[in-house]
Amino acid sequence: MAVTLLTVAFIVAALVIRTAVAELRAPGSARRQWAFLTDRRAWAIGAGTALVLGAFGWATAGPTAALWAALAGLLVASLTGTGEKDD
Repeated sequence: MAVTLLTVAFIVAALVIRTAVAELRAPGSARRQWAFLTDRRAWAIGAGTALVLGAFGWATAGPTAALWAALAGLLVASLTGTGEKDD
C-alpha cells in the first residue's frame, strides 16, 4: 500500500510541476489546464470512471486499486473538461 501511495503521489506531483512550468512560460495557462475542476460534466464523468474502475479493481486487486482508480478518474475528468463555465 505504501509503494502504491508513493507512486500515485509522484504522478500527481509531476502533473503539478508540469502545470507550474507551463504557467511560467505562458501566464494564465494553469487556469486553463485546471478549469475542469469547476466543470460539472467533467466531475460526473471522472467520478463515474473512478467508481467503475475502483469497484472492478477492488474486486480483482484489493484496496490499493482504489488509489489508481481515483487517479484515473482525475485524468479522465481533465481530458473531458471543456474549460467553459456551467451556468
